[in-house]
Amino acid sequence: MTDVILTLNSGSSSIKFALFPVDDSQADAIMRGRIAGIGSQPVFSAQRGSKPVMFSGGLDRIAPDTQHPALINELLARLEQDVTDLKPVAIGHRVVHGGQDFTRHTLVTPGTLNAMRALTPLAPLHQPVNLAAIDSLAADHPDIPQVACFDTAFHRTQPRISQIYGLPRALTERGIIRYGFHGLSYDYISGILPEFLGERADGKVIIAHLGNGASMCAVEGRKSVATTMGFTALDGLIMGRRCGELDPGVAIHLAEQEGMSVHDIHELLYRRSGLLGVSGISNSMRDLEESNAPEAKEAIDLFCYRARQQIGSLTASLGGLDALIFTGGIGEHSANVRAGITQPLHWLGVDMDTGENTRGATRFHTQSSRVALFKIRTDEERVIANATRQLTE
Repeated sequence: MTDVILTLNSGSSSIKFALFPVDDSQADAIMRGRIAGIGSQPVFSAQRGSKPVMFSGGLDRIAPDTQHPALINELLARLEQDVTDLKPVAIGHRVVHGGQDFTRHTLVTPGTLNAMRALTPLAPLHQPVNLAAIDSLAADHPDIPQVACFDTAFHRTQPRISQIYGLPRALTERGIIRYGFHGLSYDYISGILPEFLGERADGKVIIAHLGNGASMCAVEGRKSVATTMGFTALDGLIMGRRCGELDPGVAIHLAEQEGMSVHDIHELLYRRSGLLGVSGISNSMRDLEESNAPEAKEAIDLFCYRARQQIGSLTASLGGLDALIFTGGIGEHSANVRAGITQPLHWLGVDMDTGENTRGATRFHTQSSRVALFKIRTDEERVIANATRQLTE
């Protein structure tokens, strides 16, 4: 039997999981999987290499409204029953918010768990889901150590000037600052930059994590200098359903003139805006690219335009630009979006190789381009596994 690390990435409607060998930090995951349809009808799926894993037990016995903690315990039971050669001996979790104090990933203890729970008001949609999984596993599997890996921790290297707002100092000291997110993805990409950029890896680099949730991060010396997301994951780029950067006066206007409640505004900005709101068609970039509707084209054009604006801002924060890296579902798979963002950036010294980009090449800049262009697959689970390995050795 092989000892493995189980990684859990709990979202609102799905849980991604992976199993990594304990004794090899360079090894890829032995198994990756997903529990989808949470809140409706949960569906387990997994692959071991290129082969699907067949879980025993009928899915029909799992109630449609079964929530994250019960599903994670069900996952452990199925792994024990159906994957008998792998034994989880440590569990690592993605936790969205680490506040100002968690600048590194941490071993879960009663004290650290209470501190994470106190941060729930900063991420009321995600933190409870993350912590419910940890609580449940601590109760049912107290012998297995757990590690919390924070999406905000990577950005705590930013200078104070990059983090604060133009608000009264008392609010800043109470934690109303720019936290930034997608830190696990940026951590992974930053860690492997030397494989692609060589000595330029420690230079001025912008990483664009483009998916249903989207952000960008400026790194220098492979540490975060500035990022597009702020106090919440609403800020910055337009996303699948989220509005991105918005004049705060719009929210005041909606409340005062449109009679919208806080709940109504929350739903509008988090769930009914972004690509979905602009197009009126879908929050999926793939759906929009396949549509002939002018509204779909406008949504894509706006996504790319706002991305270019943010690149300009982040380049100013860095004082130059050596490389632009694309990752995330859209960043990796949409040649159209990569072109829409990079082609107009000649003023920055960016020269995209159209053919290489269309073919989906990892490197897609020309020989004359002053800025390197790459698309790199991210691996947040590997970051969680490595942190868990280090903290539980």
